[in-house]
Amino acid sequence: MTTHRPRIVDLSETQPNRRRGGDLRALLTPTAVGATSGFMGLAIVAPGDRIGEHYHPYSEEFVYVVDGLLEVDLDGESHPMRPDQGLLIPPHVRHRFRNVGDVEARMVFHLGPLAPRPELGHVDTEVTEAADPSDGYAPPERTGAAS
Repeated sequence: MTTHRPRIVDLSETQPNRRRGGDLRALLTPTAVGATSGFMGLAIVAPGDRIGEHYHPYSEEFVYVVDGLLEVDLDGESHPMRPDQGLLIPPHVRHRFRNVGDVEARMVFHLGPLAPRPELGHVDTEVTEAADPSDGYAPPERTGAAS
């Protein structure tokens, strides 16, 4: 049995991920801290920006809004979210977050359990302008097997 030691990770130690829009920072991950049941991070979304629609075939996603005003689309239905509200997104539910306020929005997220392989954890259902081909990222094609 592997025993992991507690570890504090500062936001400044993380790299931005803008592939789906916004600025996603994975803080507590299998790679960073040896997590085995899921991972946690912070999404920073500028006014007018969004995190593109996707779903998780293996994981539930827990979300907590810290700052700002967001709208979340869940399987096409829009819901407002404000600070101090949480949301559980079950596996396979398509979701997209949009900052509808005039200040930066910050949202803590946790996904678990982990997908069998990291590349299977997210299925993109729309192309996001932030997906820059020069960063080596191309959204995976949607297939019947992934639905």
